[in-house]
Amino acid sequence: MVSTTLEGFDEPACMLLSYDVTGASRSAAVHVCRIVFGRTRSAPDGHVREEKGFIHRPGVVWIGQSVLALPSRDADELADRLRRLGVRVAMGPVTIPRETLGRFRRPL
Repeated sequence: MVSTTLEGFDEPACMLLSYDVTGASRSAAVHVCRIVFGRTRSAPDGHVREEKGFIHRPGVVWIGQSVLALPSRDADELADRLRRLGVRVAMGPVTIPRETLGRFRRPL
């Protein structure tokens, strides 16, 4: 089981990002899941290629459904990619000590 790493987490400040995909936009929801969580692709020759999502990046912590704490550079990139899909994104700076943020780590 792989868990989120706090390496690269710039204590004490990070960005809290929340996103919301409308229920009518199933296509956007699928793209959002791939961007955030990644995916695995199987080729016809049997090779498997893993495309990692944002939750696999150093310093990114998946807090819960549609909520992440992440370094500013990653938050800006993720917000931009999600907004281009028509996803509503809200984010703001938060101050959380590394030990406290670590309590929110979830298994991937």
